[in-house]
This record gives sequence, C-alpha cells and structure tokens, in this order.
Amino acid sequence: MTSPIIDLADVTVRYGANGTLALSSTDLRIEQGEFVALVGPSGCGKSTILKLVAGLLQPSSGGLIVAGRESPAGAVRIGLAFQNPTMMPWLNIRDNVMIPLKIVEPFRQDYARKKRGEYAERAEALLAQVGLAGMGDKRPWQLSGGMLQRASLCRALIHEPQLLLLDEPFGALDSFTREELWSLTQQLWLDKKPTVLLVTHDLREAAYLATRICVMTSRPGRILEDRAVDFPRPRTLEMSYAPEFASLVQALRMRIAEARTAPVALVPTQPEKVAA
Repeated sequence: MTSPIIDLADVTVRYGANGTLALSSTDLRIEQGEFVALVGPSGCGKSTILKLVAGLLQPSSGGLIVAGRESPAGAVRIGLAFQNPTMMPWLNIRDNVMIPLKIVEPFRQDYARKKRGEYAERAEALLAQVGLAGMGDKRPWQLSGGMLQRASLCRALIHEPQLLLLDEPFGALDSFTREELWSLTQQLWLDKKPTVLLVTHDLREAAYLATRICVMTSRPGRILEDRAVDFPRPRTLEMSYAPEFASLVQALRMRIAEARTAPVALVPTQPEKVAA
C-alpha cells in the first residue's frame, strides 16, 4: 500500500494552555489525488484541520504526517485559496497570480529572469483556462468577485502544487457564479490531479466536487462519518438535481443535524460508498 499524502492520527488541538479544545482524537487519511470535502457544524474544526495540513498550526497531541514528513513545511508544494481572494491592490492580476512563483522553490531562484517571459506566459495560460483571457493587466478593483476568485484559483495552481487547500473559496459568491466555479474547479482537478482538501458549508458543493465527504462533530471536532462519493465524472449541474444526488445531500444534512447534539460515534474503518 502507498503512504497517504495526509495522515492525522489521534490529533488533538487546543488553542492556548486552558483555551478552546478545537479537535479531539481526530483521524484522517487522504491518498494522493483524492478530492476530500470536510463538512460539519460551524466551529467544528474544519479550518483547524486545514491549518494543520498547511503547517500554520501544530497539534497539541497526536501524529500529523504530510507527504511522509512530520512537519508539513517543505514536505510538498501547497496551493491555498480562501473565501477572500486577498489580491494585492498595487499589482495587476498577472503579477498577483505569479506571487507563489516568487516565493516557492524551485521557481523563486529563477523569478527575476523568467517573470516577464516564461512565468508571465504560464500565468496568462492559466487565466485563459478559467475564462480570464486578456485580464492580466487589469487591477483587482476592476474585476468582479467571481473573476477575482477565478484569479485566486490560478494563483493557487500556478506553482503546480501537489496539495491544494480550499477554505470556503466560493462562499461569498452568488449561486450562479458559485456553480460555474464548481464546474471550473472540477475540470482543473481532472486536468492536473492535485490532492484537494476542501472546507465547505455547502453540501451540494461537497457532493458535486468530492471523491470523499467527511462529516465532523460539533466542537471539539472529530470525523464522525467518512463517505465515498462515486458519481461519474465529469459531474454536471443537471446531475446535482437527480434523486440519488438529492438523497446524498439530505443524508449529509441529517447527519450534521445529529452531529450538533449526538455523542461522538466511531469512524467507519472503510468509507461508506454512495452508488452512482
């Protein structure tokens, strides 16, 4: 068996010596190339898991392995996209997208030499792929929220990350734009096949995008249910209104409602599969 790219074993996180217990005895294994969505009640620790994997936070106890290392730093190239695109207003869109190339090895050693040639071409190609051809010279304030989020995805992918972390990246968008970006994100994943960990409150989004959905308990969080999603690819918006899709979303909704008050249950040893 191959080693998982992410492996949390009995992880606990407490903020401060006597502060909030965010995660309790959390186990999560993610294999290379999977697209895993974390869902659950607000404050259950979804973003805490993302911060652990990104190396922005250390577990209070338990084991954390990312790409074979105990420290995520330098273990694997990571791309990040959040609900707020946080573009630098003094840079144009192309230069904003290229920021990881300026920071991350092995790209940064060649940044000064390639930023107006190869790297700029790479940024323009990604922008065109997400429907932003010709927008590289625009400033962030000249783009809509949906366009900025497309650019944010480009920035997260430009340095060819093996691991993509998405924290509510479409939560602030209107429903039509959000659904367009689901389709775009699915296609980018199919094309590039990074391992993806998505935090979301949108159960349709999780069912549309993920290969697995992990339901978390209320704080202190842990994985209550691990469910494989086997709907065929590429998934379409029409599929998201099919009875079996609606049944999955409803089952997840009921599970999260139970998770708000129910005692913590044991995690299944194998993810439950949802038939296509």
